[in-house]
Amino acid sequence: MSSSRPDSLADPFVTAPNTPLNPSQPLEPPRASYLSPTPETADTPRGSYLSPDNSSPLLPEAEKRDNDAYTEGPQASQPKRRSIFGRPLFWLIALTVLAIVVLAVVLPVYFVIIKPHQNNATGSNSSGGGTGSGKGNPGSPTGATTGGNGSVIVTSDGTTFTYLNPFGGFWVSDPNDPFNNNAQANSWTPPLNTSWTWGQDKIKGVNLGGLFVLEPFISPALYQKYPGAVDEWTLSTLMAADTANGGLNQLEDHYKTFITEQDIAEIAGAGLNWIRLPIPFWAIEKWDFEPFLEKVCWPYILRVLQWARKYGIRVNLDLHTIPGSQNGYNHSGKLGMVNFLNGVMGIANAERALNYIRIITEFISEPEWTDVVPVFSIVNEALVSTIGKDQITSFYLQAHDMIRNITGYGEGHGPYIAIHDGFQGVSSWAGFLQGSDRIILDTHPYFAFDGQPNDSPIATGTGVDAGGIWPAQACNAWGPGMNTSQTAFGVTIAGEFSNGYNQCGLFLTGVGNDASYGDACALFLDASQWNATVKAGLQEFALASMDALQNYFFWTWKIGNSSTTNTVESPLWSYQLGLQLGWMPTDPRTAVGTCAALGASGSQFDGTYEAYQTGGPGAGTIVASSVAEYGQYPPSTISGLPEGAIMSLMPTYTSTSAIPTLPPPTFSASTTHSISVGDGWFDLADTGLAPTEVQGCTYPNAWSAVSVAMPTALCPTGAAAAVITSPPTTSAAR
Repeated sequence: MSSSRPDSLADPFVTAPNTPLNPSQPLEPPRASYLSPTPETADTPRGSYLSPDNSSPLLPEAEKRDNDAYTEGPQASQPKRRSIFGRPLFWLIALTVLAIVVLAVVLPVYFVIIKPHQNNATGSNSSGGGTGSGKGNPGSPTGATTGGNGSVIVTSDGTTFTYLNPFGGFWVSDPNDPFNNNAQANSWTPPLNTSWTWGQDKIKGVNLGGLFVLEPFISPALYQKYPGAVDEWTLSTLMAADTANGGLNQLEDHYKTFITEQDIAEIAGAGLNWIRLPIPFWAIEKWDFEPFLEKVCWPYILRVLQWARKYGIRVNLDLHTIPGSQNGYNHSGKLGMVNFLNGVMGIANAERALNYIRIITEFISEPEWTDVVPVFSIVNEALVSTIGKDQITSFYLQAHDMIRNITGYGEGHGPYIAIHDGFQGVSSWAGFLQGSDRIILDTHPYFAFDGQPNDSPIATGTGVDAGGIWPAQACNAWGPGMNTSQTAFGVTIAGEFSNGYNQCGLFLTGVGNDASYGDACALFLDASQWNATVKAGLQEFALASMDALQNYFFWTWKIGNSSTTNTVESPLWSYQLGLQLGWMPTDPRTAVGTCAALGASGSQFDGTYEAYQTGGPGAGTIVASSVAEYGQYPPSTISGLPEGAIMSLMPTYTSTSAIPTLPPPTFSASTTHSISVGDGWFDLADTGLAPTEVQGCTYPNAWSAVSVAMPTALCPTGAAAAVITSPPTTSAAR
C-alpha cells in the first residue's frame, strides 16, 4: 500500500484500475438475485427448509394419526389393528436397510471424493480427512477433522470459537495429514485440491497488511509508543534499544496476536476466498547493517499459510520489501530513497532481491504449498517513474526466467508471477513480454492518493442515492481499463483497493503528516459517528469498486487501535470493522451488476485468455523482439548515478555465501504414519550460492546511495564488470 503517489498520476488508469464484472458469468449471479434470496438463488444452510419445530412439512396429519396403535371413539374399547409402523420387526428391518444404504453412499464418497488428493511427488500424504477421528486434533472438541457452518473450533491455545459460514464453506484439519487440501472457502470457490480457472473463477480477497510488514497507520500503537519512528527501520532501531520492555522481541508479540486463526475463519465466513499476504525479505535474512528482526516472522508466516489451507483460502504471497527500498515509502522497510535498480547500489540490491525471490520460489513450489500459494507477487509497488520502465522490465524478464528454470514451464509448474504496474496504469503494460509463462499484472487503485481534494460528500442518502459521485467514479475510472487489460496484457488483478476515497486516517500518509489527521477529517476518524447514510454510501462505493475491479484484494482486513483513543482511527481501511459495523457487504457477490445499475458502459471481458497467459501452449516462448530489447541483465543504464559515472564500475556482490533456505513447519508426531514436510528447496539442480559482500571491498550505504561517489576501480582487482549478461535466446516452453 502506498503512502503517497507520484504527481504524474493524473491518468485515471493510474489512480485506479478498471473492470465491471461480467453478469453473464455462471458463477456470479446478478446482483438483483441477492436482494431477495430464494431457494434457487441463495446459499441456504442445511435444514432451513424445515418447519419451525424441525418437523417435516411433508407428513400429512392423517398419516401421523395412523401411526397411533389405538384410537379414541365409539369403538375405543376395541383394539385397532396395529399399523406396520408400530411393529418392532419392521423398524429393525428398516434400520438395517438404512444402514446399508448409508454405508453404500458414504464409503464411496469418502474414498472417491474426500480421500483421493494424494501428494505423489513427495509422499506428503495429502489425503482427505473429511470425517476421520483425528484424536487430539485441536480443530474440534470431538476430534472431527472437518466441519461446516456452526461447528466449534478449538485453537492451539485452547480457546474456542464457532465457525460461521453461511455460504457452504467447510474447514479441514487432520493432524495425521497436515497438508490436506480438501477445504473449501465457499460453494462458488473451487476447493484447494481443485484447479482455479482464470477468467471463470473470481478472486474476492483481502490483504493481511501490517502483520509482518509494519505500517504506521495499520499498527499505530507501536509507533505511538516510540516517537520518532516513521518506518520499520526506525521502529526497529528504537525498539531494540528499549531492552526494559523486551527490545526487538516485542515484534514477535505482534506476529502472535495481530491476526489469529479466527480472523482467517471470519474471512472465509465473509464470502471471501483469497488473502494477499505481504512479507518482508528479513523473514529470510537481514545483513549486519540492517536493524530488522531477522527470521522470527517466518514460522508465523507458515502458521497463516496453514490456517489458509484449513479454511480453503488461496494465498497471493507478496514480497513487500526489497533491499535498498523499491519505492522509498515507509512500507518498503525504510522511508527515503529508492536504491533498487537506482543509484550506485542499484544493481547490488537487485542481486539480493533476485536471490530472495529465488528462495521463496523454491519453497512455495514444493508440492506441499502449490495449491495454497498459487500466486507470488515478486516486487510490491516498484516506483517505475524513478527506476525506469526498461530497467524494471529487464529485471522482470530475468526473474521470470530464473523462476521458470526452477519450476518448469506451463500450467501446474510453480506459481503465477505477479508484477505491479509501477503506478504507470494498466494500459501502459499492454503486450508485455508476450509468450511469457503466467505473469499477472497487479494494480492498486486509490482515489485517496490522486492529489485531488476528494471532498465531494459520500453520505448522500440510501438506496440508489447512496455514495454521491464515488460509486460511479469507481466504475468509470477503473472498469474499462481492467476489462481491456485482460486482453491486452493477460490476467489482471487489483492487489489493493479500499474505501479510502480521501486521505483521512491516523498516520495514513505517514507519521507526523497532519494533512491526513486534521479537523476536516474528524468524521472519518471515528466510525461510531457514522449514521445510516454514511454507511450506505461507503457500502455502495465498496460494491462499485468490487464490481469494477472484478478480481480484487481489499486493503486491509484489520486496522489496529490507536493507543490514545483505543479505537480504530483509519476505519475506511478496515474490512473487518466494516463487517462489524455495517458498511461492508456481508456477501461480496452482491457487487455484481452495481456498475451496470449505475449506467456504466463498455465492453466486458469474456473470460478467455490466450493460451500462453495461463500456462498453455507457447508459455515460456517469449517473442524475440522482447528478448532482444530487454534480455540484457543487468540493464545497460541505471538512473541515480553521479554525473560522468562509469556504470561498469558499479559495486556488485559475489556469490559465495551459503543459501539461507526457508525451513518447513514442524508438527507433532503422527500416530499412524510419518509426514513428509519437504525441505524448502524444490529444485535440486539449483545449487548456486547466495550473494555477499566481497571481502576487502568498500561499499556505500546500500539504503542511501543515490548520486554518491562511484568507485574508481573494480573491486576486487580483475573482477568482471557489472554488465556481463548478454541477451538470452528465446526460451522454449517445457
